[in-house]
Amino acid sequence: MTDQFQPDGPFPQVNGSGSAHANGCPPGRASDAARARDMGATAGPGGPISPWPGELVRLNVGDVFVRTSPAGPDGIGEQGVFVHGLGGSATNWTDLMGLLAVGDRGAPGLAGAAIDLPGFGFSPPPADGDYTLDARVAAVASLIEKLGTWPVHLVGNSLGGAISTRIAARRPDLVRTLTLISPALPDLRPRLLPMRLALVSTPGIGTRLLKRLQAIPPERRTEMTINDLFADPSLMHRDRRAEAVAEVIRRDGLDYASDALLKSGRALVSEYTRPGPGSLWRDASRVAAPTLVIHGSHDRLVNPATAARAARSFRYGRAVVLPRIGHVAMMERPDLVAAEMQEFIAAAARAESASGSELRRVGR
Repeated sequence: MTDQFQPDGPFPQVNGSGSAHANGCPPGRASDAARARDMGATAGPGGPISPWPGELVRLNVGDVFVRTSPAGPDGIGEQGVFVHGLGGSATNWTDLMGLLAVGDRGAPGLAGAAIDLPGFGFSPPPADGDYTLDARVAAVASLIEKLGTWPVHLVGNSLGGAISTRIAARRPDLVRTLTLISPALPDLRPRLLPMRLALVSTPGIGTRLLKRLQAIPPERRTEMTINDLFADPSLMHRDRRAEAVAEVIRRDGLDYASDALLKSGRALVSEYTRPGPGSLWRDASRVAAPTLVIHGSHDRLVNPATAARAARSFRYGRAVVLPRIGHVAMMERPDLVAAEMQEFIAAAARAESASGSELRRVGR
């Protein structure tokens, strides 16, 4: 399917394949899933909701593909923006967006906008070939401005967490709350999978390794990825596995896919070694928005021990480590992540309201 931009009319709506996950309907969430399906995300009988419809959006930094979900059946809520990790796509957020669309635990429903970062998902590669973190920050910030509903609840996973941290630090006007799921913040303690990423990102070596990897059948490659990202791969619904395999096959046919992965990996590795005021941890210390950091106890890519440093670094930070969860908690257990986020967003709103009341009292 070809996505076309229509400057004087609505964007075309499409459903596309992608790697995402739902572990069925969690206990007590069957009604939420049904309401999500009623809002436009459909699936076969007994299956997870389908990927949310998407549109190709023209930004001042280039075109990006964005999937959107409405905020509840009445369409009333606040805006959430979701940023995926390295090699991921907007469909990584399908199930979490469905759960957050319905207000609960004192939090409003969130209208979701999940971006395919340039070169990933259905977004074309950047015209200037710039895959640096700052270029990603510019793309997401431009999308938030395009939506016109800021400040937003900004949510990022892994690489998307690093991007979201920098946005919250340098464009505080755009961010109401910040939620980071296994954010890729610098940690130089040796771990096997991050060391593998550094190796693959090495010029020359990475290209040869990716060519060898592409010789492996898509089904096997998909299983390898799931095993790396999930603590319990059996939680991934068979429909989501089929979507993931289809996405691997589709991206095998894109001449820029390897370039996007390698250059994005190199950009992330370079951020890990950046010293001084430009570092991501220094950005974290500048964030003024309420921040929730979620780690999985069995994350093989980002060390959950960094949760303690995150709790100290973010000015208004709260860190949670979910037991027996891997690198993509929003895919492995979207119900747990939704519960944590809703309680966090509700608490942040109460604190903001109390602060406003105190300011009004003092100003009398």
